[in-house]
Amino acid sequence: MTPQTRPDLESIPAYVPGRSFPGAVKLASNETTIGPLPSVREAIADAAAGLNRYPDNSATELIAALSERLGVPTEQIAVGCGSVSLCQELVQITCDAGDEVIFAWRSFEAYPIIAAVAGATAVRVPNTADHGHDLKAMLAAITDRTRLMFVCNPNNPTGSLLGKEELAQFLDAVPEHIVVALDEAYFEYVRPEPGEDLADGLELAEGRRNVVVLRTFSKAYGLAGIRVGYAVADPSVVTALSKVHTPFSVNSLAQTAAVASLAAATELLARTEGVVAERERVHAALVEAGYEVPTSAANFLWLPLGERSAAFFEAAAEAGVVLRNFTGEGTRVTIGDPHENDLFLDFATGQGRALAGIG
Repeated sequence: MTPQTRPDLESIPAYVPGRSFPGAVKLASNETTIGPLPSVREAIADAAAGLNRYPDNSATELIAALSERLGVPTEQIAVGCGSVSLCQELVQITCDAGDEVIFAWRSFEAYPIIAAVAGATAVRVPNTADHGHDLKAMLAAITDRTRLMFVCNPNNPTGSLLGKEELAQFLDAVPEHIVVALDEAYFEYVRPEPGEDLADGLELAEGRRNVVVLRTFSKAYGLAGIRVGYAVADPSVVTALSKVHTPFSVNSLAQTAAVASLAAATELLARTEGVVAERERVHAALVEAGYEVPTSAANFLWLPLGERSAAFFEAAAEAGVVLRNFTGEGTRVTIGDPHENDLFLDFATGQGRALAGIG
C-alpha cells in the first residue's frame, strides 16, 4: 500500500530556487558575489571544532548581539533558519485551516506556499501598474478570516519601495488583531531620495504590537549558504514563535557567523554601496536600450516582459547568464560584479532587445 500523505499536497507547488548552469554567470538568486570577511570565516572555522555539540536553541549570544545592534530588548527578538522559516512560523502561530494570509502579488514566491502548507488560504492582491503594493486594495481584501499580512519592502521580485508615511497609514488602518509582517530582507540596499524619510520597520513597529519586522543575514551580510534570519516583534509574538520553532534549526555555525558579521557590520554594509552603484548603472543602461525597468531599492532589477519572459530567460542562459524567470510575468536580474553585469548587458542590449519586443 502506498504511504498516505495529505491529499491537498498535490496542489501545493514546491519552492523553486534560482537555476544555475556550469560555467554560467548566476544572476538568479539575489546573492552577494563577495564571500564572508576573513574574520567571519575564522569564527566559523573555530566553531567547527564544536560540531559534536548541539547549538544553543535559544541563540543567546546572537540575540544579545542583535539587541545591542538594533537597540531592541532581547525579549523582542527571535531567530530562525533564514527569515523564510520565520515567515512560516508566523503562519503557524496565527492561522488555523481556512484562515487567510494577504500579500501583494507578485511578491516573494514562498508566501502562497507556506500559507497552503499550514492549511491557510492565500489571498493575492495584484500589484499596482507601477509594480508596487496596492495598499488600499490590500486593506479592502481584509475579512473576518484574515489573520496575517505580508508586506515585502523592498518587494521581491519587483524592487518597489513603500514610503514611510504611506506604510504608517496602512499599518494604522489594519485591525490590531491582525499580524502584519514587514519583510525587509533587502533593507540594507535601500537608499532614500534626498529629503525622503526611510521606511524603517523597527521604527514603524514601535507602539504597534501587531507589527513584526523580518530581516536576514543572507543578503547584505553574505551568509545565504548558512541560513540565519531574525524577527523583531512584541514579546507575546516572540513567545508564540518559540512554541512552533523547530528545535536546534539555527545551527551553531550560523549563530557564530551572524555574531561575527554583526561585529564587522560597518565593513560588511559598506559593500552595499558598490551594489547600489552597479544597480543604478545597469538600470540606466537598460532604460537607454528601451526596456521598461521599474526603479529598484534592492539588489536586483525587474523586467516586466510578460509572455516574453521565458524566451528571454532561455536565450540569456544560452548566452551564459542565468536569470530568474517568472513565466508570463517578468524576469528578475540580480546585480552581480561589474563584469557579470556587463555580460548581461551585452546580451540585453543585443539579442535580448528583439526578444523583449524592443524594435
